[in-house]
Amino acid sequence: MDKTILLMIIGMGLVTYIPRMLPLVVFNSVKLPPFLQNVLKNVPFAILGALIIPGVFTINDDIWFGIIGAAVAFIVAYLGANVIVVVLSSILALSIYSFFM
Repeated sequence: MDKTILLMIIGMGLVTYIPRMLPLVVFNSVKLPPFLQNVLKNVPFAILGALIIPGVFTINDDIWFGIIGAAVAFIVAYLGANVIVVVLSSILALSIYSFFM
């Protein structure tokens, strides 16, 4: 492997690692107010919505595929499940839908 490629890989690793590690180190000893903690708990679901909605509107083949996936994801998220559970339940529902269609 070329030396420049190896240096680029190391550089890209540092560039992605530092922004993820820095808040953990900086906010480790800081106690956040309860309001801010509640807001930050909802960030993964807001990101999930931002990822799902454009995908629903850009489906060309079967619009029900997007509608069912989004509906299951929103229902499971509304029930308070973890983000991983939301994604896996949507995948399971779409797998069942595609099996029967």
